[in-house]
Amino acid sequence: MEFRVTVVSPAKAGTETASAPPRRRTARRATGLIASLGVLLAIAAASIAIGAKPIPLDQVWHGLFHYTGSDTDVVIRDVRLPRTILGLLVGVGLGLAGAVIQALTRNPLADPGLLGLNAGASAAVVSAISFLGVTSLTGYVWFAFLGTAVVSVLVYALGGSRSATPVRLALAGTAVYAALYGYINAVQLLDSAALDKMRFWTVGSLASANMTVVRQVTPFLLIGAVLALALGRSLNAVALGDDTARALGTNLNRTRALSMAAVTLLCGAATAACGPIAFVGLIVPHLVRAITGPDMRWILPYAAVLSPVLLLGSDVLGRLVTRPAELQVGIVTTFIGGPLFIYLVRRRRMAQL
Repeated sequence: MEFRVTVVSPAKAGTETASAPPRRRTARRATGLIASLGVLLAIAAASIAIGAKPIPLDQVWHGLFHYTGSDTDVVIRDVRLPRTILGLLVGVGLGLAGAVIQALTRNPLADPGLLGLNAGASAAVVSAISFLGVTSLTGYVWFAFLGTAVVSVLVYALGGSRSATPVRLALAGTAVYAALYGYINAVQLLDSAALDKMRFWTVGSLASANMTVVRQVTPFLLIGAVLALALGRSLNAVALGDDTARALGTNLNRTRALSMAAVTLLCGAATAACGPIAFVGLIVPHLVRAITGPDMRWILPYAAVLSPVLLLGSDVLGRLVTRPAELQVGIVTTFIGGPLFIYLVRRRRMAQL
């Protein structure tokens, strides 16, 4: 009888046992991302088909690809398609902005409002309405974006600029937020016309979407999305702490500056297009971590896919619950996000006990 013994080196054995689980995790994450894309396509189709007048999918297809100018084709091509595209773009922007801010501040319950960016957009819009007489959505876009950009620079400077830390940025954002909302309330109280015009914009809505607004905000959202996705590896290092990140060769000043630039582009364009919409940038990245773990290279693409699912799903729900009227998407996301936020805060608190 002959015995054969196969000797496997410890290094090779360790490599084989350590590499299998990561491969399985990667496969699961990739499968989940593909499934999420499928859900997003279904929600987008529902957004085009569902409204005050339900439209069968064959007529939706006809209106999209065989336009003849009929009433149904006009509704699909000129009303619901721009609304759906804008919802997709804004959802991507809010999701990525929330994920980047949570990584930048090391606070999983942070959102764009923490840095005062929504307040900057709102202050710029109310100023444009009250002092310059701007009344159209296409006019609001540029002022809102400008306000977001100015506030992001101000918060970064107050937070210490090159010596900025997560705590300093959060404190600076909170201070700017409080000051700007005091200014907004003062202007609205003194100018009732500005209050009436701001009321609809501040709720957060996709109802006034058109292709002009889509074309205006798309370049900013695309640039911001590419920049945010490229920061995944650097944000992973930032999450480990400043000392560890430096030891790993991460340039913290550059990472924070680029992160602020990405958030400004994403949040500024999204808020400019349809007003401040709460909870999307807060809830989705936090929920995504339950699927992906703490790796920002997966959190960011998942947030970019699932955030428009939440936003468009909320928009469709708002059209259904009060048909033939509709409930604005900002109200629906608040109803959905409020209880979820309370649950997440309580869960986080219990985990710390």
